[in-house]
Amino acid sequence: MFRMVKTEIWKLKRYHMIWAGVFLMLLSVLLTLFSTTALDGTVWTFSFFTEQVIKNNVTMIFPMCIVLIAGYIIEREAKDDTLKSILTIPVSYSSLLWGKLLVCALLSLLFGLVSAAFTVIADLMIGFPGISVTSILQTFIQIVFNCLFLYIGVMPVIAFAARIPNGHMIGTIIAFVYGYGGMFASGNAALANIYPVTASLGLISYRSYDSAVHWNVSTCLFSMIAALMISAVFVFTAKGNVPVKKAKKGKKAIAKKGW
Repeated sequence: MFRMVKTEIWKLKRYHMIWAGVFLMLLSVLLTLFSTTALDGTVWTFSFFTEQVIKNNVTMIFPMCIVLIAGYIIEREAKDDTLKSILTIPVSYSSLLWGKLLVCALLSLLFGLVSAAFTVIADLMIGFPGISVTSILQTFIQIVFNCLFLYIGVMPVIAFAARIPNGHMIGTIIAFVYGYGGMFASGNAALANIYPVTASLGLISYRSYDSAVHWNVSTCLFSMIAALMISAVFVFTAKGNVPVKKAKKGKKAIAKKGW
């Protein structure tokens, strides 16, 4: 498994799709900056700005981003016509999927670091009050771990889409709706702790200082474990979708008429 993960990491150098993930992390921060222009009386501080970036990551950007990239990485073996060659080696398709999913988990941590860095840079440029070494450290910890927990929350979508030929775009659409549903789930305390997307917020103590916010860490953790178990079922029962190429029919020679 270690060699498989190492090989997948080397393959990442060829995938320009990773830069799309970096751009989407920047987009989340830019959307938050745009919302600061609203004259609604909101007092913006560095901590509040970080919270809004996390909210945008959870509900709009990250689930779609990581499912799109993970699906692309998984689909490349079929697109490049290397899957059937890999499966001739004594490596099961489920082991191949686990290797790719582990690499995507590392990518989620990387995107979390990128998102946190963009958040800090944006604050330094705009000048929101309340920034300090402690708050910067808290920002990195919360955003990075939130991205990891979000990835675990959407793993069933990735594993399900991997069972469908060219299913990564279907998975991306499902992930967008799945993430957007977190907005509605957050309105109910019990549902927010169960729904995997919002449960990721509970595991990083998002706005835990607010008396109106109640997180049950045990329930949130159970939600993550359930997502992992569902993913495991999808992965272990998956079969490699090797595309079958139709042989081209040879052109028949047309006999000339006459002498």
